[in-house]
This record gives sequence, C-alpha cells and structure tokens, in this order.
Amino acid sequence: MVRFDFAIRTRDGQKIESLVIGGIDQQDAERKLNQMYRYCEILSCEVKDAGGKQTDSTSVEDILSLISK
Repeated sequence: MVRFDFAIRTRDGQKIESLVIGGIDQQDAERKLNQMYRYCEILSCEVKDAGGKQTDSTSVEDILSLISK
C-alpha cells in the first residue's frame, strides 16, 4: 500500500496541509479522502517514500534495559 500526502481545502474553507492516506493507487486514496471530507478541494498530492524503512531500530538489549529499570 502506497501512502499519499494530500493538501486540501474543506467545503468550509479550512486548509489542511498534510493529510496522509494509504491506498493501492492515487485514485483509491482520493476515494478514501472523499469519503472522509465530502466536497473538499484537493490542492496537491505527493507520494510518500514507500521504499524506505524506518532506520530508528531498537535492539533487544535496549528493550531489556528499559524493562529492568
């Protein structure tokens, strides 16, 4: 599943800068967005980095030291 970062304007005129929604493709993510924010205007859409994994990993030793404290 790919994550998309949307900037939208709601029907009330409120601007939301970063709204991340996952979807199979952009159309799927826009469909989900329109279910949550009916009649919104999509200002921009960017694909989030789906290939990179989280680099901040915690070792087992770090977890054990936290538990033992």
